[in-house]
Amino acid sequence: MKYFFNKVWNYFDVFIIAIIVVLPIRYFVVQPFLVRGESMFPTFNNLDYLFIEKISYYFSSFKRGDVIVFRSPINESEFFIKRIIGLPGEKIEIKKGKIIIIKDDKNIEIEEPYINDLLNKNLEATINDNEYFVLGDNRNKSFDSEEWGNLKKNKIIGKVWIRVWPFRSINKD
Repeated sequence: MKYFFNKVWNYFDVFIIAIIVVLPIRYFVVQPFLVRGESMFPTFNNLDYLFIEKISYYFSSFKRGDVIVFRSPINESEFFIKRIIGLPGEKIEIKKGKIIIIKDDKNIEIEEPYINDLLNKNLEATINDNEYFVLGDNRNKSFDSEEWGNLKKNKIIGKVWIRVWPFRSINKD
């Protein structure tokens, strides 16, 4: 009987240690994310499995081109994955699919080798402090800042760190 209790206690110890180690990592450092939909094609496909890194943006700012996961501005229970196009303090103009960043009276057209299609609309947006302008790479199949405006920084969960599934596509993005 003593052997049985010792064995159970050993398993319980391992379980408790696992919880103490795994849960903080899961909630504060790295979180899994499953891509649903086509909004980030061709960068990410439907059902790609990613790890989201949640710590670095406490020490540095997001950059243009970062792919992030965030809570939907419309429905808090949904999560989206998009690419940061515009940064705080910038103005964005989209004309005939081309994106122009206006900051400090300079106009910069950004190169986007990752997109699947051009945005068919003309659009202007001013990005305030603690906001970002985000778009999917598959522009005409993406529900993003074009529809609901700038993304508040406090909605962001983290930045895509690595794709782990499918195995043939494992890479850091």
